Amino acid sequence: MTRRIGSGKLVIATHNAGKLKEISALLAPHGLDCISAGSLGLPEPPETGKTFVENALLKARAAAEASGIPALADDSGLSVAALDGRPGVYTADWAERQWFEGEPGRDWYMAMGKVEGLLQAMGADTPRDAWFSCVLALAWPDGEYLVYEGRVDGNLTWPPRGELGFGYDPLFIPEGRTQTFAEIDPSEKHAISHRADAFAKLVADQFSA
Repeated sequence: MTRRIGSGKLVIATHNAGKLKEISALLAPHGLDCISAGSLGLPEPPETGKTFVENALLKARAAAEASGIPALADDSGLSVAALDGRPGVYTADWAERQWFEGEPGRDWYMAMGKVEGLLQAMGADTPRDAWFSCVLALAWPDGEYLVYEGRVDGNLTWPPRGELGFGYDPLFIPEGRTQTFAEIDPSEKHAISHRADAFAKLVADQFSA
């Protein structure tokens, strides 16, 4: 039988206020009081995993063990079929500026350019199939855990289009649509996204009658 979180406190293993707000809103109807790892002063563990599952589990386990409270973490990113699944777990790393590229931080246009440059180098007929993945890891302080995986398939376009999304959204056209994630209304995007898919599985498993 699936272990249930029940109601009460849940640590969201993030230091990102926006992510805490989004996840809290998704879980609020189920009686959970979500608090961030950042607000508890918990350190962010190095994401040394080779897969989304490994990285999500690293974060969830670290937060649960340090706080003594069940914890939820996510790891997500873009995978491109022609690039053997890259950038994958290195999705954010591809946006990190090097010392000669200006102030430290993430440059998502640069990251999108890297993807496009690699595809163009492979030839005009290179398939542009891609997918976004989201893994949610739920961990308890005693070491037990559950994993929920979400995915949305689509293809890439160039040049980037839209101002509504973030990250690689201006490149990605979900299957069955003509607009990029950055052109679709955020509420509509959240209903069809990889994160929505993963959360639907978590909710069905944890809170269904």
